[in-house]
Amino acid sequence: MLGASAWIQTAWGQDARTATGTPPVLSGTEFDLTIAETPVNFTGEPRMATTINGSIPGPILRWREGDTVTLRVTNTLPGPTSIHWHGILLPFEMDGVPGISYPGIAPGETFVYRFPVKQSGTYWYHSHTGFQEQTGLYGAIVIDPARGPSIRADRDYVVQLSEWTDEDPMRILAKLKIESHYYNFNRMTAPGFWRDVNASDFGAARQKRKMWNAMRMSPMDLADISGYTYTYLMNGTTPAGNWTAIFSPGERVRLRFIGAGAQTFFDVRIPDLPMTVVHVDGQDVEPVTVDELRIGPAETYDVIVEPRDQAYTIFAQSMDRSGYARGTLSSRPGLVADVPAVDAPQWLTMADMMGAMTTGGISGMEGMSSGTAMSQSTADHAGMDHSEMDHPAMAAEAAMVHARHASTEYGPSVDMRVDMPRTNLDDPGVGLRGNGRRVLTYADIRTIGGPLDARLPSREIELHLTGNMERYSWSFDGLEFGRSTPVHMRYGERLRVVLVNDTMMTHPMHLHGLWSELEAPDGEFLARRHTIAVQPAQRISFLVNADALGGWAWHCHILFHMDAGMFREVVVS
Repeated sequence: MLGASAWIQTAWGQDARTATGTPPVLSGTEFDLTIAETPVNFTGEPRMATTINGSIPGPILRWREGDTVTLRVTNTLPGPTSIHWHGILLPFEMDGVPGISYPGIAPGETFVYRFPVKQSGTYWYHSHTGFQEQTGLYGAIVIDPARGPSIRADRDYVVQLSEWTDEDPMRILAKLKIESHYYNFNRMTAPGFWRDVNASDFGAARQKRKMWNAMRMSPMDLADISGYTYTYLMNGTTPAGNWTAIFSPGERVRLRFIGAGAQTFFDVRIPDLPMTVVHVDGQDVEPVTVDELRIGPAETYDVIVEPRDQAYTIFAQSMDRSGYARGTLSSRPGLVADVPAVDAPQWLTMADMMGAMTTGGISGMEGMSSGTAMSQSTADHAGMDHSEMDHPAMAAEAAMVHARHASTEYGPSVDMRVDMPRTNLDDPGVGLRGNGRRVLTYADIRTIGGPLDARLPSREIELHLTGNMERYSWSFDGLEFGRSTPVHMRYGERLRVVLVNDTMMTHPMHLHGLWSELEAPDGEFLARRHTIAVQPAQRISFLVNADALGGWAWHCHILFHMDAGMFREVVVS
């Protein structure tokens, strides 16, 4: 199986062969990368994958801030390919998005990427052509700061979380177009109904089912694609393969988590070992210690752990709880720790569908990790009178009105609209609420150094994240990419971007070429991000300095959502 090699070089400043299943590390300023089809076997059935230098993940690229790197990428595939350097600030011609920044790399050709390295931290790279990211074309980037490390660690490991499917991704998309819930086995069942009856009463349980059925929506619509077809991977290694990293007791170990999955949100924890988050999306942040964090597609989170016992399980369960990736931190090869059971999936709440319109906007927040403060916007909403929305039938009727409103405003590509989105950032998200563990939220993440610019924004852009699950269509403002026009930004301006999620799914939004400076509901600067996950029925805002000329992609980083239309071009001129 690819990814099960034991290559690691001394560029990490540690002994060789300290981790199993880690791809090779390539360092310096000159790189040769070959994209090819390679046979793999993750499930017992041989398949063809798209690989970089013959491995999944591709090589870890180690750069240094201030250098200029040259990357010669050769395409041996029968069709075109590309590589996008995710989160890297560079000229738009080097960004690697076919149709936006260049034509792509034709079969048999070599494209030379060359650009100065203006930043440091943990990043990654992946194909922006078709579904090649799903079939294996991705890898990690680690950039050393010019002034030396700001975070002290005795050991340093990349942990890439991804998934593999034996199915042709085009076949998967065709199935989703026919039946959007094809891979979702978390559905309302008769045993579940009787559990609800035992938890409340017959009438309440019946009304609950009637409400969701009336809306033709599922409270378990947590992921489009599940463990039914996915095998979840840690550094290209299956759970049975058990990727392992070695430590000596008392050492500080840095784990660079990269959400390299095409579709999957992973909830990561290391039982009995707290994680101190120190670095997010390539930026140092004020340290915050947690038991668990959610990492979406394209996000990166670096944590420091200080293991003292013999072995710990690194456990990353999918948000829909249909499977997990797993590895081990061990004081010597061969040791393992218990693998925890996958948590039970949680239902989406009315707050996840209708935002602040209903008292569900408050009850939906119940069970947040202790010590997490309620956001001011949520607290303000708590004083409002929405008692008429307490009754499920009333809530269902209101939701149907909103759905009709969406169809008249945005057209058939949109099946719902949130008129009063919630703005709190202290919600860990469905599946993590009230689990008894300290869970990281966006409200906890604060980039060291503050905002890039002291200027106030000169204007505001608001866009809605929209979709129609029955059609499996995704869009901005009801317009799929082929029907949309570019978003224009004036070079040098500072502006505020507002995203409103009108869907019941979380969308990790990635704006190429420009930093997104996430702000709190009161306008306070929080964090510099390259990818921002917008939860269902949530409104978020961030500031942008339009300081990079050219055409840039802006899209949901759930690959099948992007392919189905949630993609827009941004032009800075």
